[in-house]
Amino acid sequence: MLVAAAVCPCPPLLVPEVAAGAASELDALRETCLEAVRELGDVELVVVVGAGPEGGVWTEGGIGSFHRYGVPRVVRLPGAVAEGPELAPSLTVGAWLLEQAGITVPTHACAVPADAPVERLTGLGEGLAELADRVGLLVLGGGSACRTVKAPGYLDERAEPYDAHAAKALAEADTEALRALDPVLSAELQADGRAPWQVLAGAAQGARLSGRLRYDEAPYGVGYFVASWS
Repeated sequence: MLVAAAVCPCPPLLVPEVAAGAASELDALRETCLEAVRELGDVELVVVVGAGPEGGVWTEGGIGSFHRYGVPRVVRLPGAVAEGPELAPSLTVGAWLLEQAGITVPTHACAVPADAPVERLTGLGEGLAELADRVGLLVLGGGSACRTVKAPGYLDERAEPYDAHAAKALAEADTEALRALDPVLSAELQADGRAPWQVLAGAAQGARLSGRLRYDEAPYGVGYFVASWS
């Protein structure tokens, strides 16, 4: 069953080698993510969930790289018995967070398409929660990328209310509020956390977890949240 979850955004700039001279701009976010991830150390299995161009599952290891960003840096899932296919970009950031946080328990990973329907995502979450007696999720994704005129998606007046709803749901471990996130609106606001958060909603159904929102800011005009459920 699900006993803990860490929710983090997954911009490549979290990795100092990728951010280079701008690394210090995300120091607070980076450290807060690591604090949340470290709380996953007392579980039997960690499952990393993030958006991907297509669905994929890694159960016997996985390797990811930051070569696409011009950085010769490679990471792998902890507890791997095989390298497996290359991890999706969001999962690669997740593997880096686990490495930096010192998490060594066996780890699976799951990429979910950004346009996956709600019921499919929550059903997947229910299945992930049954993989071990004590499962922890590392859930990767952010809010709207339309918070300011300089944001990747420009300014959209719907972005701030959307992010406020998501932040409240993550703070309160409100699975129904996460299920209610609209896939169409989420796509229009470029919120890549919608699909992974709905996997979390399915996994946490009936688990009676409490939530704690550790970070709620919009650097670069993108809503980033860090939350812990336990």
